[in-house]
Amino acid sequence: MFVARSIAADHKDLIHDVSFDFHGRRMATCSSDQSVKVWDKSESGDWHCTASWKTHSGSVWRVTWAHPEFGQVLASCSFDRTAAVWEEIVGESNDKLRGQSHWVKRTTLVDSRTSVTDVKFAPKHMGLMLATCSADGIVRIYEAPDVMNLSQWSLQHEISCKLSCSCISWNPSSSRAHSPMIAVGSDDSSPNAMAKVQIFEYNENTRKYAKAETLMTVTDPVHDIAFAPNLGRSFHILAIATKDVRIFTLKPVNYMDNWKCTGILKGNGSPVNGSSQQGNSNPSLGSNIPSLQNSLNGSSAGRYFFPPLDSPRAGSRWSSYAQLLPPPPPPLVEHSCDADTANLQYPHPRRRYLSRPLNPLPENEGV
Repeated sequence: MFVARSIAADHKDLIHDVSFDFHGRRMATCSSDQSVKVWDKSESGDWHCTASWKTHSGSVWRVTWAHPEFGQVLASCSFDRTAAVWEEIVGESNDKLRGQSHWVKRTTLVDSRTSVTDVKFAPKHMGLMLATCSADGIVRIYEAPDVMNLSQWSLQHEISCKLSCSCISWNPSSSRAHSPMIAVGSDDSSPNAMAKVQIFEYNENTRKYAKAETLMTVTDPVHDIAFAPNLGRSFHILAIATKDVRIFTLKPVNYMDNWKCTGILKGNGSPVNGSSQQGNSNPSLGSNIPSLQNSLNGSSAGRYFFPPLDSPRAGSRWSSYAQLLPPPPPPLVEHSCDADTANLQYPHPRRRYLSRPLNPLPENEGV
């Protein structure tokens, strides 16, 4: 069950994004007031603002944490057409800020000519890499060749999506069987923009990202997109936030099944502005979501395709506020036995024991 608690954030304008660090003990918020705030969780469970500073000259759309292996590092992106990388520095013995921390801008990425709408660090096993997407339909991937010098970032890839990009998500799988993959969502409202989600996969031969699939059945503007942690699965799970939240399982054709939508969290018709699969609830998911529904049939001639949907597993259901309920226990199985059912010492939890009826002995026969 999700428990909602409000925090007086003291931002002077609309808050666009909330991001938790790897351990869930720190939180960053960004706003149209051009600032980013960092919050630390106390032992009592309360959140306290430990840093606040102006980061951009326009609305700050997104903020994200790097893996703690690379230090306390944040990235932000803005309407001012830039993305920035920030690092927390703790004052040393000869500093006036001895023992105190402050955030320092390490670099500004200025390749975009339009608003930078999302920014995400790559999974740890790929090194210190950062992806940005822009309203001009370009995804840019940067790499820091020296993790000890965050002022130097080189542009490694530019991916043209041909649609205005609103959000991106890296596939977190570290398996060698899965090439690096990035999903891109679009909120393009032009009449010619039909499919709003594209999947790009890294090709080891060409050393470039190529389009692996377009999800033709997602036609509503996409506000957020997120891969679930892999956890050793042979397939991927992708959540897409439009006016509802769609959950996809993604399997390449060379596995057994293929790509299909496993469920839709139906909202109240309002756009859903966030989908997070990192163990933290997003208040924007708190609209009325009454049921898990099957929909979406389609096909694709590419490397992946969408088979017709199967019916949901009996007993599985989604309740309001996106709370996933466990399925009801399986029915008891009747099992006959010769024992005294009233005094069974180790009954099986899923069996109902029935005493066999005694067969009357024929007359003149004894035991």
